[in-house]
Amino acid sequence: MAIVYQKSKGLTDAELHYCPGCTHGIVHKLVAEVLEELDLLGTTIGVAPVGCSVFAYNYFNCDMHEAAHGRAPAVATAIKRVSAPGTTVFTYQGDGDLAAIGTAEIVHAAMRGEKFTTIFINNAIYGMTGGQMAPTTMVGQKATTAPLGRDKDHYGSPIRMSEIISTLEGAAYVTRVSVHDLASLNKAKKAIKKAFQMQMEGKGFTFVEVLACCPTNWGKTPAASIEWLKENMIPYFPLGVYKDVDGEVK
Repeated sequence: MAIVYQKSKGLTDAELHYCPGCTHGIVHKLVAEVLEELDLLGTTIGVAPVGCSVFAYNYFNCDMHEAAHGRAPAVATAIKRVSAPGTTVFTYQGDGDLAAIGTAEIVHAAMRGEKFTTIFINNAIYGMTGGQMAPTTMVGQKATTAPLGRDKDHYGSPIRMSEIISTLEGAAYVTRVSVHDLASLNKAKKAIKKAFQMQMEGKGFTFVEVLACCPTNWGKTPAASIEWLKENMIPYFPLGVYKDVDGEVK
């Protein structure tokens, strides 16, 4: 019997620990497939910091390095600079990590044009640590540290990281995608592949933001979470390419 689908060799056999409806596992799958298709598994080093992705070193079938909270870009910079030519490096970070404690790290890595790829998971909440308000939490969205909902006058508006990163000269490719349906998933995989290809070509820093669901901390079912993402996150965080030195733009 012909095999029509099988798990990517880019993933280990470890069982994922993510909550039902969490889309981290989907993004793991896309990254793993891209690394396998580009024949990069043997030459790739991933960096996972603190957050829901903290156990990513158990899931990706390539060399992985742990980093302190928010410091994955600094660790990735060092790894990329001292590794042999042809080594592919990526960070896998959530919004509480990248857009809060790690803001300076990611901005300066992009500014310098460090030649690694960042996969940024934006689920608008602190996931692993208990559902606190993140820099990306929507106005009115409830969190454990904002039980009445995010107040714009008090906390400001959610930060748009793709728009910020795209203004930096060292960034070669910046895009925002989602994985809420099959068509979006296919676009996300295409974006992730392009980001790694541009890294291989030495064009600069590449950044893929993925809008994701967190049913547990949103207090919603997996199905309701998808609808909430479409109705609330996508209008505020528009999908599309924000920078591409090869010429494609939003």
